[in-house]
Order: sequence, then structure tokens, then C-alpha cells
Amino acid sequence: MRADLKPASTAEAYWTWRGHRICYWVAEPEATPERPPIVLLHGFGASAGHWRKNIAELAAHRRVYALDWLGFGASAKPALPYSLELWEAQLVDFCAEVVAAPAVLIGNSIGALEALIVSAHHPERVTATVLINCAGGLTHRPEELPLVTRPVMAAMQMVLRMPGLAERFFDFARSKRNIRNTLRQVYGNAEAVTEELVELLYTPSTDPGAAAVFVSVLTAEAGPRPEALLPLVRTPLLVLWGDKDPWTPIGRGRTFTRYAPTARFVALEGLGHCPHDEDPQQVNAMIREWLKAVEGQAG
Repeated sequence: MRADLKPASTAEAYWTWRGHRICYWVAEPEATPERPPIVLLHGFGASAGHWRKNIAELAAHRRVYALDWLGFGASAKPALPYSLELWEAQLVDFCAEVVAAPAVLIGNSIGALEALIVSAHHPERVTATVLINCAGGLTHRPEELPLVTRPVMAAMQMVLRMPGLAERFFDFARSKRNIRNTLRQVYGNAEAVTEELVELLYTPSTDPGAAAVFVSVLTAEAGPRPEALLPLVRTPLLVLWGDKDPWTPIGRGRTFTRYAPTARFVALEGLGHCPHDEDPQQVNAMIREWLKAVEGQAG
């Protein structure tokens, strides 16, 4: 049984997409919504629960949704070739059918890359975009890896394509001990690595089909680079980046304003790959203040 991590003001709901059950959370403001809704988009291996410290805080004047990608969280985990294009289609349809209004897209890691993709390709669905430690691709491109790690990643790709070995690798990767150790490496704020967080990431990995999803994602194509998407974005853009992130180093993030000169870039001192979970008070305040400013200008 999954622990209920939702804030009191947040409800869990389900939506059927292409025949698959999709889970999402939604928080409603106390008064009539005054501003465009927000859609929160998690990264690889996470779920709507990764936004449990943000969703209610951001819902003061608007509806806020947190979506489980197909294959993750409490959403269905069918055997499919997973890709950024698949989740792009899911997000576009979610915004059209469930949100039913142009929305602010806020994503972390792979979720940030998907927010960027939809902002670039479907601007009619987006009013503003917030990227938090944006991933460079669904998987690592060999040419973007340090020379010493390229053989390791190549070997892992071979293992993941071998039946039997892939399942063993998944069992190792999803163990609570490994999840805990990985979080401690990528979170700048070690106090945020709690047993609640470990359980949040571990529980969906025990669902039927989770291993096949894991293998499909990690052997997929990397997809478009952020640098190719950024010049296409015409809506306001905020880029937040933890400066202690070893997975998506801040150096790449600092270049984003070269490709999107009107974007605002903010380095978050002492934080790692998931600043929204490591220091939600700071991140929530930054997002609220930035949205108030850009929506005020638009009004």
C-alpha cells in the first residue's frame, strides 16, 4: 500500500489516456482561480509525490496539477517503447483534456526537458515555463560524457539489452539502500534525504511492469537537446539550478541564456539535482514571485 503523502488540500485523480490509467494530483485554491493553472512534471524514477512540498504552496491563486508520467508513479506501466515524444503527447493531451486551459509548466530534470519541449512545440498550451535542473536528454549522449565514464555507460547499455541481466541490474538499482545512497550523492541538502523520500521512489518500482519501463527508458534515444529548443520558446522562462548537481552540472545551465536571452537564470547555492524538494521554501517563493511579475506584465 502506498503511503498518502498528499497535503490536506490536494486530491488524487485519474485520467485515461490511450487506454492507460494515468494518475495525477490536483490542488484547488480556496477562492475562484485568478491565474493560469500550473502543471508540475517530475523526473526519471519519481512521481507526483516528489512535489508534495510544493503543490499546496503554489495553489494560493490557481489550480495546480502534478502529473505521473506513463510508466511512473501510480500511472500504468505498459510495455512500450518509451520516449520523450511519447510523454510530449501525454502532456499535450493532459493540458487539453484535464487542465483545459493554457498552463504554467514547471519541471525537474526530465520533467523540465519535457516542459521545454512542449513550450517550444506547442506554445498555445503554455503561458510560462520553469526549468529546474533541466536534463540534457532522456539518456546520456556518449560525446557529452567525460572520457573516463564512456566505457562504463557503454557497458551498462549492453547489460540492459540482455534478458536476465537487465532484471538483475534493475533489482540492484531499485533497492532502498541504493536509492538512499544515490540521493545522498545528488542532493546538496542531505537533510532532505528522508526515509519518506526513499519510500516514495521505491514503492512504484515494485509495480508489475516497472522493470520493463526502466530498461526501455534507459535504452531509448536521448531526444532533442535543450539548446535546440530554447530559441523556439516565446513564453516567459525561468531557469533554476542547484549548483551542487553532479548529474546536470550548472555549467551547462548557465549557457541557456545564450539561446534564450530573455530567460532569467538563478543559481541555487548548496542545492543539488532536485532543489524543489531540497529547499521548497526558497523555490516556492521564487516561483511565486516570478509568476507574479511576469503575469503582471502580461496583464
